[in-house]
Amino acid sequence: MIRSRPVANALRFLWPRASNPTRRDEELVAKIQQLAASYKDDTGSVITERANQLRQLVQQGADPTLQDVLLPSFALVTEAVRRVLGIWYYDVQLLAGLALSRRAIAEMKTGEGKTLVGALPAFTGALEGRGVHVMTVNAYLAERDFELLKPVFRLLGTSVGLLNPEDSRDEKRAAYDCDITYGPGYEFGFDYLRDQAAKWAQKKPRLGETCRRAAHGQLLPTVAPVQRGFALAIVDEVDSVLIDEATTPLLLAEASAETAANAQAFQIARRAAERLIADHDFVVKPTEGTLHLTQAGLKEITADGQHAAPHGLQRPWHIYVEQALRARLLLERDVDYIVADGKVLLVDQYTGRVFADRSWRDGLHQAVQAKEGVTITAEAQSLARISRQRYFRLYDAICGMTGTATDAARELWDVYRLPVVTIPLRRPCCRQMLATRYFAKAAAKHRAIVNEILRIHATGQPILVGTRTIESSETLAEQLAGQGVTFQLLNGKQDAEEAAIITQAGRVGTITIATNMAGRGTDIKLGPG
Repeated sequence: MIRSRPVANALRFLWPRASNPTRRDEELVAKIQQLAASYKDDTGSVITERANQLRQLVQQGADPTLQDVLLPSFALVTEAVRRVLGIWYYDVQLLAGLALSRRAIAEMKTGEGKTLVGALPAFTGALEGRGVHVMTVNAYLAERDFELLKPVFRLLGTSVGLLNPEDSRDEKRAAYDCDITYGPGYEFGFDYLRDQAAKWAQKKPRLGETCRRAAHGQLLPTVAPVQRGFALAIVDEVDSVLIDEATTPLLLAEASAETAANAQAFQIARRAAERLIADHDFVVKPTEGTLHLTQAGLKEITADGQHAAPHGLQRPWHIYVEQALRARLLLERDVDYIVADGKVLLVDQYTGRVFADRSWRDGLHQAVQAKEGVTITAEAQSLARISRQRYFRLYDAICGMTGTATDAARELWDVYRLPVVTIPLRRPCCRQMLATRYFAKAAAKHRAIVNEILRIHATGQPILVGTRTIESSETLAEQLAGQGVTFQLLNGKQDAEEAAIITQAGRVGTITIATNMAGRGTDIKLGPG
């Protein structure tokens, strides 16, 4: 039955803007805190038994989102975190947990404790026994959160696994069989594609083979998937994953390190592209990232038989030339990619991270290799792909956290039916936002930044310098080095040392230069004073 409601509420249902926690939520938080306090004298075995009883209640049909389950489950996590980590949940963190338990997006500012908040809906969702996937932006954060919360979940009688990109299928299967699985978000999607590819690659039975085996009590051999289902996904930096990266599909490809048999075709295309004249032979729009040949350009690249047909083309000749132009005009070294150990490695535009296992499609990667004069490898063969929207719709429920959801509230609702709840700060923010300064030239801007760094550095105040690209970070690093200043550089090339670098960014006199989201989610420890 559809109940009548005011027009304003009806419009809000169609497009709910970011809302705030209600007074009712605050009353629930007070009850959770009181209940958690009543568990303080329980032994560890009693806490575990309480969690097991709650699990049995849910698996017998109780709704985990109702108060009879939600309040004690949150209270148990609160007490378990206090015992294991010596941390007591703040009210605002419990408010965020309530938002997530209702399958919403909790907008929390940086430093408000998203890792601990994620444990609340993870435990409640795990009570059903169907598996909870906690998705972080990278493998380091997944391992950090897993190691931090593993003893907490163990106290609650809940199994927890870590999804490592380098793990074997058996190791990943074991991680997915746990009640809660932590891992980098992209790896969950790629494991789904790997399962689908393995299923498609399985040899089809001959006509009548299924019936013949069934008559003898035999089953057809199958490849066991690593994943067991899609119950609940808890996504960190959810707006980046669901909105910013939505146009980039998850694509599973089989890469090859062998030299391409048609490598000469890409070299010929590169030389042909160098002869073409902008706005006559081709039209390029850098801001839109588009490029195409004109009729004059098409005529030029085929004049006098100047093409690479004898070298084994896999697509029309003009596509090779257009990709060579894109490599030269639209893709910039140390911005879109880096060259390391004779290989072209992609830089993620959203995170500033370097990905050794990714490549561009349709010959663009080979065009960049030709541009940089490195070995031109064979093109990766696509095995499976899925859009991010379609992948996340496989889940029965999604929720997530981010510091910047309000601007994307309409899209999150329109596409995923996810409302946004803005969680208040525990303490008022004392950050000072200074006016934006503009410069006519990049060199002038860099000089001003370096001068400001030197001025602040003289006071001993720690400085974190954010840049958009690897190139900008290294330009600033060179200028600071020229001033004889010690600094730390973090630009996606140092994944292994990333945590150690960013953790020390709060020490007195420390200067840290970081790109975009490199180091995102890593705790910055404050130094003395």
